[in-house]
Order: sequence, then structure tokens, then C-alpha cells
Amino acid sequence: MNQDQIKKALLKVADAPLEFDVILTGKKSRKVNGLYKTETREIVLHNRNFTDDAAGENLLLYTAIHEYAHHLHACARGGTLSARAHTSEFWAIFHELLEKAEKKNIYRNVFTDSPELEKLTTLIKKKFLEENGNLFKELGKYLIKAREMCEKIGGRFEDYVDRVLRIPKLAAETAIKTFQYDLNPSIGADNMRYIAGLRNEDERVGAERALLAGKSPDSVKTALKSQRTSALTQTEDDLKERLEKEKTRLEKTISSLNNRLKEVEMELKKH
Repeated sequence: MNQDQIKKALLKVADAPLEFDVILTGKKSRKVNGLYKTETREIVLHNRNFTDDAAGENLLLYTAIHEYAHHLHACARGGTLSARAHTSEFWAIFHELLEKAEKKNIYRNVFTDSPELEKLTTLIKKKFLEENGNLFKELGKYLIKAREMCEKIGGRFEDYVDRVLRIPKLAAETAIKTFQYDLNPSIGADNMRYIAGLRNEDERVGAERALLAGKSPDSVKTALKSQRTSALTQTEDDLKERLEKEKTRLEKTISSLNNRLKEVEMELKKH
């Protein structure tokens, strides 16, 4: 693929608010496959890093989409990027672009092409992620029992966790919450820890549902952050509207009282 074809493919995946260029260096690099230059809005690809076959072209497109995600991230931030470019927000943008590219047959999801890899993936998810999730959740169940026993004998549960079990208090509290919230172990212990830390039940349910639907953890976190920002903006708008209505009512009341005051003063002058 040449530069124009790659750019056309990227724009087919998603439009860009700001213009950008794709540059093929014709070189090989041991450090990176590509990079994004914020100042000049250039997607630079070391195309000699990739083979001249379907697999190589797919990897080239993967790299191009990765750098395009940096461009779109910069666009969302007014054309600039922070020193830490690979944030959760970036990964959410990148993963969304990959999903769109797969649906439009621009990028091929190779992870489903290998029966051996799919079999191994099933094993990893079932034997390690889900089993670890089950163990973590079950730990929460037994910690609750231990807390009840500590209360019966007059001992502090926190002291038991610190000096007997020798595990961080936060880890113990999180395990208990995974059991109390009845989280699905198939999402894995790490994702269970994240969801257990959400105070809002609707957020927990939504996050778990998104993970079970195949969304990446970064996508889930970024979506939740966006929802909170939107809700805060809505709350601020509602508050402003209520204050403006109250201001109008107060102005009418003050105007009415001023008119009445003038009437009273006129009556006093007559007497």
C-alpha cells in the first residue's frame, strides 16, 4: 500500500477534524514501527519493517491505525498531546478504531484465524482468568466469615488482616465487595477489583456488562468517565436553569413589593 491508499483507508475508518499526512519512510527501524508527529500532524511509518504479503500489510495497517488514534486523540485535545501519550483515553480511541476497521474489512482480526490460538485463548480465560476471579470472590466470602468470628471473640478484623493474614486492607475490602456485589468471575480478578471500587450500582452493572460484551478495560473506563462528565454537565445546566427561574421569580416579587411600597408611601403622605 502507498501513502495515499493508507490515508484513504484511515479516513474510511473515521473522519479526522484536522488534516494530517501519512509518510512512508522506506526504511527499517529497530525501535518503532511508526510514530506520530504532533507539531506537523504526520503519521510516519517505517514500511520496511513489514513483509510484502497480506500479513505484513495487515500489520502495517494496524500500526497506521495506532498512529491515527494519536492524531484523533490530539484533535480532541485541541491539536496537542501530553507527555504521556498512551493514556486510557488513547487506548479507548484506538480500540474503537480497530473495531470499526474490522467491521469495514479494512483490518483483519487475526486472533480468530488460528484454531490453535482460539483454543489456547479459551483455556487462558477459563483456567486462569475465571478461576482467579472465582478464588478472589470466594476469598471475599471467607473474609466475611472471619470478620464475624473476630467480632465474636472481641478482636479487630483489621488487625487480623494486617498481622495474621498479612494482606493489604484494601485487597481484603475489595475481595469482600466482589462477593457482596456478586460480580461475574469470568471477567477476571483485575476487572473485578476495578468494578468493586465503583460506588454507584448502575456504573458497576454497566461496566460489568460492557466487559462481558467484549469491550476492553480502557474503553470501559473512558466511557464511564465520559458518562460522568456528561451527567455533571447536565446537572450544572439544570442548576443554572433553576437559578435563572428563581431569579425571574425574585425579580417579579421585588418589583411587586416596590410598587406596593410606593403605594403605601403615597397613602402616608395623605395622612
